[in-house]
Amino acid sequence: MAIRTYGQFAVDWEQRVDLARLREDRLAKLKAQLAASSLGALLSFDFGNLRYMTATHIGTWAMDKLMRFAVLPRGGEPVEWDFGSAARHHQIYNPWLDHTPGPPTPEGAAATGARAGISTLRGALHPDAGIAADVAAKVAGVLREHGLAGEPVGVDVAEMPVLAALAAEGITCVDGQQVFLEARRVKTADEICLLAQACSMVDAAYERLYEFLRPGVRENECVGLVARVLYDLGSEFVEGVNAISGERCSPHPHVYSDRLIRPGDPAFFDILHSHLGYRTCYYRTFAVGSASRAQRDAYVRCREYMDAAIAMVRPGVTTGDIVALWPRAQEFGFADEMAAFALQYGHGVGLSIWEKPIFSRLVSLDHPEPLEEGMVFALETYWPAADGWSAARIEEEVVVTADGCEVITKFPAEDLLVAGRKYWTAGGALDTLRESQSQLNTAAGRGERLPGPAVPTGGDEPQSASAGGDG
Repeated sequence: MAIRTYGQFAVDWEQRVDLARLREDRLAKLKAQLAASSLGALLSFDFGNLRYMTATHIGTWAMDKLMRFAVLPRGGEPVEWDFGSAARHHQIYNPWLDHTPGPPTPEGAAATGARAGISTLRGALHPDAGIAADVAAKVAGVLREHGLAGEPVGVDVAEMPVLAALAAEGITCVDGQQVFLEARRVKTADEICLLAQACSMVDAAYERLYEFLRPGVRENECVGLVARVLYDLGSEFVEGVNAISGERCSPHPHVYSDRLIRPGDPAFFDILHSHLGYRTCYYRTFAVGSASRAQRDAYVRCREYMDAAIAMVRPGVTTGDIVALWPRAQEFGFADEMAAFALQYGHGVGLSIWEKPIFSRLVSLDHPEPLEEGMVFALETYWPAADGWSAARIEEEVVVTADGCEVITKFPAEDLLVAGRKYWTAGGALDTLRESQSQLNTAAGRGERLPGPAVPTGGDEPQSASAGGDG
């Protein structure tokens, strides 16, 4: 085992995650990727990219608002505009940003590492307020300051009014997301440690969930339990808990409900949360009370596809090599790979849950990507059961090592686990491999001949109750 899982606190007696090194390494990788490109600067509105570039964070409430932005000029340091007083906070508490005032910009503000600024709040601010034009003027000012006016700018995601305003400033915008994703593709040692810590927190959540699962609880109750465990352990953000049970398992709806879990149900869960920004994507499947043979067989098939993929992982192997091991969409009931997308799947994990590399028959056979040491990604397999309604879902996160990989999702998944109360009958323990329709587990239900009533063999022997008589 090469990957250490340290305690979450800072101590003076052990070298653990080095957060200063984490910040420096991420920015250095991004600068190197920018220098190798044809771009003059990167402009980011994406929450994960902003954190990778500037190591700033103002809370997950801001993730979907596209209001914060930052520019990384080629040969320079990041300049970030943040939400109101958050910029002042960065100036006080984020010394790694270059807060040295530069020459005045056309809009009159000094070029510091963090300053107040805002985008259009996804159109909520009045279009005539000139906010989009102000964003463009701020970006143009940084480009001029660094002698990059006229150079193309790589943008990750942006609102249409902002793109139009940048064009009006004479700024040519191109796709910058690939530059960010290439920088983030291979993880540093500190990133790998944080990803392993994030998984260890989900290990604990699954332990509690396994104890909690039983007939009569609702899917949404399971979601609440997992969120509570993770937040108590220090999670920064529980991004989602996918809780699917019973007949909802096939087809997979990708969203939890208020359904009551019943005896004999399959139930699978995906737990996504953030530890210091680093995500998990981590599926497990359970049977509640008991498992049918169809459920068990689906799980075995699902596990076989997973194990084949993990055994293949090592540097130099491609995403195409991995997905070639997995079934075609038509083999498990879908018309094509688009319709089955994300069921047999893999994706990088880092500051977001879907990063490079991507593993899917939809794209990977024609556009394979080589695996490299230090990549961290999740592999997901799915198989619908022969009964037409249950299914199995497994996901493991792996770190690519020099000669293979290491799995960092540790909650048991090699066999189908049965959760809930152990039941006892007059004849002993109730078999946990059984059909949820009770009659199918009896001799009569299986169509077998039942033993007949006792037959008298002599006049002195008592007759059976079914033989009649006065008694």
